[in-house]
Formats: sequence, structure tokens, C-alpha cells
Amino acid sequence: MPFDILGKALVDYFEGHYDQDIITHSSLEEEDVLPLPYLFRNFKDMPLIEQRALEICYGNILDIGCGSGSHSLWLQEIGLNVTALDSSKGAIEVCQKRGLETTVLSEILEFKQNGYDTLLLLMNGIGIVGQLQKLKDFLNHLKSLMKPNGQILLDSSDIIYMFEIDENDGGHWVPRNVDYYGEVEFQMEYKGEKGPIFDWLYLDYSTLNEYAARCGFKTELLVQGEHYDYLAKLTLT
Repeated sequence: MPFDILGKALVDYFEGHYDQDIITHSSLEEEDVLPLPYLFRNFKDMPLIEQRALEICYGNILDIGCGSGSHSLWLQEIGLNVTALDSSKGAIEVCQKRGLETTVLSEILEFKQNGYDTLLLLMNGIGIVGQLQKLKDFLNHLKSLMKPNGQILLDSSDIIYMFEIDENDGGHWVPRNVDYYGEVEFQMEYKGEKGPIFDWLYLDYSTLNEYAARCGFKTELLVQGEHYDYLAKLTLT
């Protein structure tokens, strides 16, 4: 089994053993830091996109890629029925210790329970798709989990700004070895140990709208952030 980088870090922080953050390596930049305290933030410290998403959740909610459970906890505290799902064993352990009543340890594509009013994918939650070619199947799977009048709330970022502009035609220089410029390879490192390399998807709103329509969804842009990020709502047409 690959080392559960995220889970190990979350457990350490929760148990009071915080002395290092997660280091991320990606195909976009050599190294960055993911501060562990940020993963345990409360509602008032969340960005506007996350606050807005949480405020419009309703009914039976599935928090996909819940991490430490901060979003689920807020929803539970205001009286909503929320299930926190993550593929990290350590993350689910922390969620349970923080008081979440309903948790599931599973990959989302292996999760089959349906009947949800709100599917929540925050902190660039749609990124777990990994590659654009997998987006259609992913959205169809989400469709199978939700009620006909349900909603999907997700955020992402358009990272085209990270690529140089061609002075001749105004276009952007993007890598030739990827099918879509928002496909990025990531690797997490914690306390000197590295996890497996995995694919992550940053999805611009126009492309999301196009693929969602193919799957029978109507897409609505709810919030545009200050850093090319956005919050979108998908409902069935």
C-alpha cells in the first residue's frame, strides 16, 4: 500500500505533533508547501468560494474528498445530514475523532450509494478526475449518486495564466506532451517520505460547461475568485 501522506500529516496535526507541513511537487513548479493548519480552518477563515458553497448546501449531502472534515463539520453543526468521504484512511480517522457522525473510506468511483441532494467537491475538488478524458465518465458517475433535483457544487481554477504569452499572436505557450493544459502531475512529501505521483485536473469554466452539457447538466457560475478560481453549480436539465 502506498504511504498515506495526507492521512499521516492530518493525524499528526490533530494529535498535537505538528512540526512540518506537506511539501508538494508538481509538473508546473518544483516545490510548494501545503500548511497543515489551513486544512483545519473554521468557517470564518475559509475563502468566499467555500463559504458560498456551504451556505447553499441542502438535504442529504456527500462531501467528496473531505480531508480533515472541516466542511462537513460546519454542515453537521448547522443541522444538515452530511456524509464525509475520502480515500485516505488517516483523513477518515481524523474526521471521526473530530466528531463527524457519518464517514466513508472509499474512492469516489467505487462508491455506489445514491439519493444525495448535494454533492460537494471543494478545494479544487474536481481535480480528482485527473485527466480531461475521464471527465465525462466521472460526471456520469456523480449523476448516478444524486437525486433528479439535486446539485453538484464544485470549484476549480483556470491555470492558463501560468503559461507564457506568445508576443506574436497573443496565445499561450502550453506543453505539447499533455492533452489539456490543466492536466498536472503531483506528488506529496511529508517528513522526508514521498507518496505516489498522481494526476490532478485544473478545469476552466468553459470546458466544464461543455462537458457537463454532454452529460445532461446545466452549469451555473456562482462565484469568481481573485485568482482565476470559481465556484460552479451543476443541475440536471
